[in-house]
Amino acid sequence: MIRLILQVFGVALILSGGLWTLQGLGLVMWPAESFMLAERQWAIYGAMTVAIGAGLIWLSRRKS
Repeated sequence: MIRLILQVFGVALILSGGLWTLQGLGLVMWPAESFMLAERQWAIYGAMTVAIGAGLIWLSRRKS
């Protein structure tokens, strides 16, 4: 059960972090009124979030 929870949260973090990164880099300009658009700090926060999500997935695969 813990493995599934870690995997679900890991995927959610990767997807949201990826969106934040792309918005921060100005590659995804959606939604148009978002405060994250073309803001470098959100690209950094997004990359960190993706890394944490990948770490959770990696951790879930190591647990028996």
